[in-house]
Amino acid sequence: MKKIMKYKYIIPIIALAGMSLIACDDTKMEWYKDPSHGDVTESELPLQLAEKISRYAPLKDYATDFILGVGMGADLYLSDETYRNIVEQNFVEVTTGNAMKHRWMVKSDGTLDFTNIDNLIPRLQAAGLGLYGHTLVWHSNQNASYLNGLIAPVVIPAPAGSNLLDLTGLKDKSLASGWNPQNKGAGISVVDGKGLSSTSQAVEMIASSSSSQAYNLQLISPDIAAVSGHTYEISFYIRSDQPGKGRVSFSGLENNYPYKDWYNTGGSWTESFETTSEWKQVLFTVNDFSAATFKMQFDFGYLPDVTYYIDVDNIWVRDLDAEPTVVNLLTNGTFDSNIEGWSRYNGAADCMSQATGTEAYQGGGSLKIQNAADGNEWDTQIHADFTTAWELNKKYKVSFMIRSDAVGSMRCSTTGTARYQGTVTTGATWTEVVWEVTGNGGETGLNLDMGKVAGTYYIDNVVVEEVAATKNAIARASATIVEKTDEEKAEIIGAAMESWISEMVGHCKTIVKGWDVVNEPMDDGKPSSIKTGVGKTDIASDEFYWQDYLGKDYAVTAFKLARKYGNPDDKLFINDYNLEYNLAKCDGLIAYVNYIEGKGAVVDGIGTQMHIAIDTNKDNIAQMFQKLGATGKLIKVTELDIKLNTSSPTAEQLAAQAEMYQYVIDMFKKHVPPAQQYAITLWGVSDNPKEHEYWIPDDGPNVWDANYQRKHAYKGVADGLAGKDVSEDFTGELQ
Repeated sequence: MKKIMKYKYIIPIIALAGMSLIACDDTKMEWYKDPSHGDVTESELPLQLAEKISRYAPLKDYATDFILGVGMGADLYLSDETYRNIVEQNFVEVTTGNAMKHRWMVKSDGTLDFTNIDNLIPRLQAAGLGLYGHTLVWHSNQNASYLNGLIAPVVIPAPAGSNLLDLTGLKDKSLASGWNPQNKGAGISVVDGKGLSSTSQAVEMIASSSSSQAYNLQLISPDIAAVSGHTYEISFYIRSDQPGKGRVSFSGLENNYPYKDWYNTGGSWTESFETTSEWKQVLFTVNDFSAATFKMQFDFGYLPDVTYYIDVDNIWVRDLDAEPTVVNLLTNGTFDSNIEGWSRYNGAADCMSQATGTEAYQGGGSLKIQNAADGNEWDTQIHADFTTAWELNKKYKVSFMIRSDAVGSMRCSTTGTARYQGTVTTGATWTEVVWEVTGNGGETGLNLDMGKVAGTYYIDNVVVEEVAATKNAIARASATIVEKTDEEKAEIIGAAMESWISEMVGHCKTIVKGWDVVNEPMDDGKPSSIKTGVGKTDIASDEFYWQDYLGKDYAVTAFKLARKYGNPDDKLFINDYNLEYNLAKCDGLIAYVNYIEGKGAVVDGIGTQMHIAIDTNKDNIAQMFQKLGATGKLIKVTELDIKLNTSSPTAEQLAAQAEMYQYVIDMFKKHVPPAQQYAITLWGVSDNPKEHEYWIPDDGPNVWDANYQRKHAYKGVADGLAGKDVSEDFTGELQ
């Protein structure tokens, strides 16, 4: 018998991006009664997909065998209630996107700022959520400016004015031109490559085995002209191969054997000074002249069998009371007391300030310029007037020292008659910039054009001079650049790693029980080798390759430190991307884990990020999990998201995304033994633009849509976790 039933579909309002889910009101459907069956019941009515998805429990209810986590923005979690509710209802552990990374934790002085983390932890604890540590050692998202600054060359500024000491007999190695090795001991000579830098010269003075008196090893300088009543500053850099002892004596002073505070430390005045293997600057003054000239005597015979090195380029004698040899056309180029004479033409109101202390190149201060964003050179522009306008066809030179926290860019220009310098690239090391130009007449001031590349810049010792006016002056010496040795860099970066890991892990150990200790170590082009920044020309401002200084064992050190400073039972992971795309890289990572453990560190687990798409090769995914499962290590999917490859997906593409989510979880469970299944973390909560300003924009890789509604992908994840189609158990009864 034919029976017509009239009913209404009642479907909750759920927005599924790109899906055509049609609700029907007062729709008539024909049903036929099976003679062997009773009347059709409400529970047998078919369910629309949206209705099915709405009936699923929170995702964590289906994850009974391993941890289900989510990568989230800490700021969104704390500020957006809807976002926070999704996280707390569906997951048991969170990974912060950036909040725990080196770049965001380490301040410019190397100290750690735990403010954001300390605001987050109590809320997580109240919600019963765990926090996974991400990440300790990586090449990206590092405070590279701080780390590079630790190993930057030491820049020794040349003293202002002229050097009154004739160094000719040293530079040509003749020990002539007035230089006199009065007592040679076991040898006095000039050697290359033994000075402050690897290319600079040093006077090598070797004490004999019988040496016991200061004058047993003695080098005498040429005559130096003296002006009665003037004070002369004497400085040089010295080191020795073992602890040594020396002094400087004189001829032509009232007191030729003075006691001095030789290292200018503000300490006691003594007859002599001690030397070590570290370079030290001897710096003192004399003014008690008894003649029109005087000589210095370098006396290093106190102790036997000691070899001394004095950097040639930095033996200086200068008259502190002499008339300046350079006429600076700027009223303030040193910034020692203030930044008066400089003004902001363009840029933020607070873009310029005085920097002091170690942020100065020389003296008491420098000019600090902060450019907030990339733009035109003139968008941030700092200006100073010339004391005298440039004249037609006269030659001028602009020179100054500059450095920046990261790789930057600047140029000079002039006001009045506009002139423009070429672009100058800046970096973490103080560098001299020289711009030589012939006047067109009417140039009235100097602009520092800093707007091209965002960053913080420091400028010191700005001099604008007419070249002709100083043509007879002794050329000003350049700064000495002292590179650190590879051994010194390794020691410094090793200490920085320990400081970072010990403080970070120690501070977070009450809630963090697992860490990405080493992130993305393997090279994409050479998947059996670790990454390197050597030879890379496009290094970003937040890139720093620890391995370039600590070698292949950098990960060994990192795991040992994380184990030392964390909880005894913390789970420590190594993590990388594209393991499903490049199976050779997966093999390389596994081999690197074996290497690390062969060096005495313990790696608990391997993480595979899995930023994939709906068309990713499924066979590769299965093979990757087979390889990882065979290691015996804990395995974690650390950053799972699946691109749709479009910003306006069809229902079929959304279904494919759901199917791919389920497939990944199915393969994880199939090929990774249960005891090794540690966690799956979904990377990101939703497709909301707030989560995708920088990461996969114009797509929809997540499980909730832009309005925080469940997508078809939600069903794929839940079914994968549950190991079945959960919706098959649903009935047609109204909910």
